[in-house]
Amino acid sequence: MNAVFWLITTVIDIAIWIIIIQVIMSWLIAFNVLNLNNRVVYMIYDAVNRLTEPMLAPIRKFLPNLGGIDISPMVLILALMFIRNFIILDVGTGL
Repeated sequence: MNAVFWLITTVIDIAIWIIIIQVIMSWLIAFNVLNLNNRVVYMIYDAVNRLTEPMLAPIRKFLPNLGGIDISPMVLILALMFIRNFIILDVGTGL
């Protein structure tokens, strides 16, 4: 059973890092540090965006429009960290 908990928490940790990479890349593209005309940058950004968009789209439906600020990645990271800690502390210890 510990192997299953380890696998789930590892997948959650990888998802959190992919979300962080997507946020940083979107900032760098917005400030013209990265250029999407570069094929490698475009392929990495497209892959990361395809992985994160299904998780972020439902959150964006419920959040109010804050102009140019998108806080949905922050909400998703907090939710994933809550789930991870719930699995580690409550379910993993048998409480």
